[in-house]
Amino acid sequence: MALRNVRIYGDEILKKKCRPVQMMTPRTKLLIHDMLDTMYDANGVGLAAPQVGVLKRIVVIDVSGAEEETENGNGSDNGDMIEDTGINANENMDGAADADTAAESGGPYVLINPEILETAGEQTGQEGCLSLPGQAGNVTRPEYVKVKALDENMKEFVLEGKGLLARAICHECDHLEGIMYVEKVEGDLFDVTDEAED
Repeated sequence: MALRNVRIYGDEILKKKCRPVQMMTPRTKLLIHDMLDTMYDANGVGLAAPQVGVLKRIVVIDVSGAEEETENGNGSDNGDMIEDTGINANENMDGAADADTAAESGGPYVLINPEILETAGEQTGQEGCLSLPGQAGNVTRPEYVKVKALDENMKEFVLEGKGLLARAICHECDHLEGIMYVEKVEGDLFDVTDEAED
């Protein structure tokens, strides 16, 4: 696996809509693993394919570390998103619970061609983005999100998230539409570089 360069706010590719993935190929599988490595290396909780210069509808999310830090009072705003806690359930389309350990740990999740089916409630919290390092802003998102997607094996599944996971799903799915969180920030962006060093 390899680390990919994260595109920075202002790069035209971040404004473009992504194409659906039609089939899993070795190249796409490598992209997914590189995205996970890149996300973890940058201490992020989510990353979308356009952020590494690929216009495919692929998102990776892992809020498990961020949830633990929030519970311990050490929450960080590094990466794509990040405040509040989340709980989730991973189900097959027939409603049967998926035994995948990701459902219990907060990730990692691979969402290919994600489609948000349902949202409820509201939460306002701080968000950051790997494509805009050192900055954050307050954004209102749904408290609950239900999303349908394909996994790395192109198997359809449904993921439900609350709190941080719901926020991450919305944030990353926006990237696939060419939308960055700065378009939804309430008030001004603020510098979080000093906070990350504390």
